[in-house]
Amino acid sequence: MATAKTKKAAANTTASPEQVFISAQDCYLFGKGTHYDIYKKLGAHPSTENGKEGIFFAVWAPNAASVCVVGNFNGWKEDEYVMTEVNDGGIHTLFIPGIGEGELYKYCITTKKGEKIYKADPFAFSSELRPGTASRVADLSGYAWGDGRWMKARDKQDLNKEKIAIYECHIGSWMKHPDSEDGFYNYREFADRLVEYLKKVPFTHVELMGISEHPFDGSWGYQVTGYYSPTSRYGTPKDFMYLVDTLHKAGIGVILDWVPAHFCPDAHGLARFDGECIFEDPDPRRGEHPDWGTKIFNLGKHEVSNFLIANVLYWIREYHIDGIRVDAVASMLYLNYGKQDGQWVPNIYGGKENLDAIEFFKHMNSVVHGAYPGFMTIAEESTAWPRITGKVEDDGLGFSFKWNMGWMHDFCEYMKLDPIMRSGNHNALTFAMSYNNAENYILPLSHDEVVHLKCSMVEKMPGYKVDKYANLRVGYTFMMGHCGKKLLFMGQEFGQEREWSEARELDWFLLQNELNAGMQKYVGELLKIYRTHKCLYEIDNDWGGFEWINANDASRSIYSFFRKSTDGKKWLLFVLNMTPMKYDNFRIGVPSKKQFKLLLNSALKEYGGHGDTDIPEKLKPQKGLCDYRGQYLEFHLPAYGALVFEFNA
Repeated sequence: MATAKTKKAAANTTASPEQVFISAQDCYLFGKGTHYDIYKKLGAHPSTENGKEGIFFAVWAPNAASVCVVGNFNGWKEDEYVMTEVNDGGIHTLFIPGIGEGELYKYCITTKKGEKIYKADPFAFSSELRPGTASRVADLSGYAWGDGRWMKARDKQDLNKEKIAIYECHIGSWMKHPDSEDGFYNYREFADRLVEYLKKVPFTHVELMGISEHPFDGSWGYQVTGYYSPTSRYGTPKDFMYLVDTLHKAGIGVILDWVPAHFCPDAHGLARFDGECIFEDPDPRRGEHPDWGTKIFNLGKHEVSNFLIANVLYWIREYHIDGIRVDAVASMLYLNYGKQDGQWVPNIYGGKENLDAIEFFKHMNSVVHGAYPGFMTIAEESTAWPRITGKVEDDGLGFSFKWNMGWMHDFCEYMKLDPIMRSGNHNALTFAMSYNNAENYILPLSHDEVVHLKCSMVEKMPGYKVDKYANLRVGYTFMMGHCGKKLLFMGQEFGQEREWSEARELDWFLLQNELNAGMQKYVGELLKIYRTHKCLYEIDNDWGGFEWINANDASRSIYSFFRKSTDGKKWLLFVLNMTPMKYDNFRIGVPSKKQFKLLLNSALKEYGGHGDTDIPEKLKPQKGLCDYRGQYLEFHLPAYGALVFEFNA
């Protein structure tokens, strides 16, 4: 019988890792583009062979004359650890005993021309901190996840009926660490601070920019070298697991920006990986973005498609990610995107549509949603390409949501106008509802709208400083009431006045000012209303959830509408005054004879307003024709006022 002492010793013994190897089946599936666990085979993995523990290395380099593993464990000596090609498809493998987690390494590839090039591992789970460019051996096993309840509930969701309000965030510039050389909080510190902050502004999801490893801070993570590597700027892979776990336990979902449109051309990355173009198309008309100076994935190659689809599954399985926002989808769908005549090649039918990209998206979304129905894929797509969120079986691309770039553009252009000009542009804010049921939309006010001399959101607004904040409060209220899920970039929730820069933290000192503190509180109240009223998210892509009361009050630049839920309870009425004119006896036709309760008044001093409180908390409709309805409310409508009422149908 085992004693307590022997049981304790057994519990403290770490089992040897299982042997990792590349089988003929692995090679076959990867060649067909359907090896969705390929990241468990290619890359660097703890393994055991002949009773010895070490690291198993595997890399796809089909054109290489030979491949060696070099690293700090052998003084970066070439030709000491020569890999073996296991099949005709170009996968090279090697087991090195006696090394383990944390080792830096690269592949020294001898090309067919005899040149030796050093490459980071495309499947590396961790990377050296820039400016270093080596890969780092990482063991992803052993993290004790505590988000089981979240994960179980996620896969039961119907995303179209869920509340989704996204806080887009760049970790490195959200807040700077006073004692860190780079000023970065690590993933764990950031997680704790972010969760605490989101108690004030309760977004439902966080979208993280720039998580995949990238060499240049100024690219914001959109020129990637390590698709399987959480950037080492903020810590280790398990630190990143802690971040996701902590957010989940706080009831907050995690979305990653994901960049399959192009990749970084740096020498240690994927470009000309084995001396020839294996990840990109060798024809620069198909393989390069002339404006961006980046390489384009050759999506028609099965191994490349497999690399990317397996990458999405990797983030889901290993890090419990809840969604991806796919960057620059339009640049993938159109062969001539950003190119002049002579810089692109038509498809086999003579058209500009990228048939490989279409097939890739259908494949990716089918696989991902088939296995993880609660996972969201979001397309940043700026054109009128049809059925972005349509079902694959109906010839759609299969995305969960599409960014509504048209709404964003119209909203920003309208809100920048002097109030006297708004009456002539009234339809800018009503137009998006005319096509709302074409896709499942997210309304984005993202980082792209507050950089490159576009001004911050509050500085886009006209008028004196107090008017700018009043404008932004009414604008945000319109956004929250409009159909579509929501996205707001960090800092805009409290009225960040400077444009965003990745080099500095947000201007938190502004929260000492009444206008900024009031804006933060107001956005927090909007989000609380959004979270507690299913009429704001239950029916987002159908006229069954939205109805204009008056969409044509252009002369006064006033918009009024209500949002509906299926049960007829807790419907919301929005009245939005887009000018500095106030109306003492404003009348609006309403759809119900029941009592209306005032939930939100943007003019209150606690939100930075001028203090108009002459509106009863409860209003009873009066009988009489108004806005083609048989009863109406009468109340004081403040200048730049946004009022939200609750009522039952």
